[in-house]
Amino acid sequence: MTEQTEAILERLVGLHPKSIDLEVGRIERLLAELGNPHFSLPPTIHIAGTNGKGSTSAFLRAMAEAAGKKVHVYTSPHLVHFRERIRLAGTLVSDEILIDALRRCEKANDGEPITFFEITTTAAFLLFSEQPADLLILEVGLGGRFDATNVIKDALATVITPIAHDHEGFFGTEISRIAWEKAGIMKKGVPSIWAQQEEEVRAVLETEAAKVGAQPLSIGGQDWMSFEEHGSLIFQGESGLLDLPMPRLGGRHQLFNAGTAIATVRQVLPGITDEQIAKGLTSVDWPARMQRLTSGHLFDQLPKGSELWLDGGHNPHAGLAVASAFADLEEKAPRSLHMVVGMLNTKDPAGYFAPFKGLAKDIITVPIEGNDAALDPVDLAQIAQQAGIPASAAGSVEEAFKRLTLMNMKPAPRILVSGSLYLAGNILKTNGTLPQ
Repeated sequence: MTEQTEAILERLVGLHPKSIDLEVGRIERLLAELGNPHFSLPPTIHIAGTNGKGSTSAFLRAMAEAAGKKVHVYTSPHLVHFRERIRLAGTLVSDEILIDALRRCEKANDGEPITFFEITTTAAFLLFSEQPADLLILEVGLGGRFDATNVIKDALATVITPIAHDHEGFFGTEISRIAWEKAGIMKKGVPSIWAQQEEEVRAVLETEAAKVGAQPLSIGGQDWMSFEEHGSLIFQGESGLLDLPMPRLGGRHQLFNAGTAIATVRQVLPGITDEQIAKGLTSVDWPARMQRLTSGHLFDQLPKGSELWLDGGHNPHAGLAVASAFADLEEKAPRSLHMVVGMLNTKDPAGYFAPFKGLAKDIITVPIEGNDAALDPVDLAQIAQQAGIPASAAGSVEEAFKRLTLMNMKPAPRILVSGSLYLAGNILKTNGTLPQ
C-alpha cells in the first residue's frame, strides 16, 4: 500500500464521530451527494452472520469465477493492506483507483462526521457501480440491520451464516437480539439462505422473514445439508444430491460454509454447473482461516518438520470450530499442539480457550502490534491458565517463536497462531505471505 493511500485513510479516520450510533443517515447523505451509486450495483448477494461470512463469500466467488463470471467482492476487516477489502471483477483494487475513489468521497463529504467504515463503504459502492461485473458479493461490517452496507434497496439473495455471541458491546448478550440485528438484511420477495442455526436464533429469523416477506427461504438442516462421507463432501438439497470433492479450506466447519454457498448457488445462480461448483471448492482461497503456512520468515525459524497454522477466529463459536479441526488432525496424525494467541479486549478469551483444554499442550500469549485494544499478554495468559491450559506471556511474536524453537520438541510440533484477525495480519506480514 502506497504512502498516498495510507495518508488519505488516516485522514478519513479523523472524521469519525465522537460516538457511534448504529444508523445509516450519514452514509445515505454522502451517497446522495455522489448520485446514489448504491442504486446501480450488479446483482448482489448480501451476507450477514457471526462466523463464516468471509469463508462463505470466498466459496461463492470461487464457484462463480469457475463459471466465468466477473465478481466484485466487499469484505472486512483486511489482514495486511486495505485493498483486500475491495475486489473488482476478480482483482484487488489498485492503489491508484482506490485513492481516486476515496478522494471523491472525501470531497463530497466536506468534513462532516462519518465513520471510517461508512466512508470507505461509500468508496466501494462508487467503484462497484462504475466497473461492470456479473455479481457483487457484499459482506456486512457489523450486525446487519443498521450496517452501512444495508443501504442497498434490493438484492439477488440474502445469506445468513451461523449466528453466535460477538460484538456484545454493540448488541448485548442476548442471542435473540443479535439474531434480530442480522435478520435486518432480509428483504421483501428476496430469497434468503440460512446456515443451520440454534433453535432460538432460527425462531427470530423466521419471525423477521415473515414480517418483511422474504421468500423463498432455504434453511440449513431442513431444506439442505452438507456433510463428509468417504472423503467426499455430500450436499443434499431439494433438487437432489451432489457428491463433491472436499473443500480446499480445512476444518469441519468449512463443510457447512461450503454448503451455505452451494445452497445459494442452487437458489439464485442456476447457470453454475455441478462441475463448476466442484472446481470452486478445490480452488477457493481465504487467508487466515485454517491456513497452513509452509514457508516464510517465521516458518523458517521453527524446527524442521513443524506445522504452522494460522486462524483469525476470535469468539467461542470460532474456538469450538478450530479446536474440532485440530482434534481431527490429531486423530489422523498425532503431534503436540502449541498455541500462540493474541486477542482484543472486546472478546471472550475464556470462551475461546475452553474447547482447547486437553488438546493444546500450552499457550504463549502475545501482544498485537499496532492495536491499542489488545489484551495484555500477562492477563491473557492468566485467563488461559484459569481455563485449564498451561500458559505464559511473551513480549512479541518473535519471542514466542524463539521459545518454541528452543523447546527442541520431537516429533516436530504443530503450532497454531490464533485469536485475532489483526494478529493474523501481523503474522502474514512478518512471514512475508501477503494476501493476493
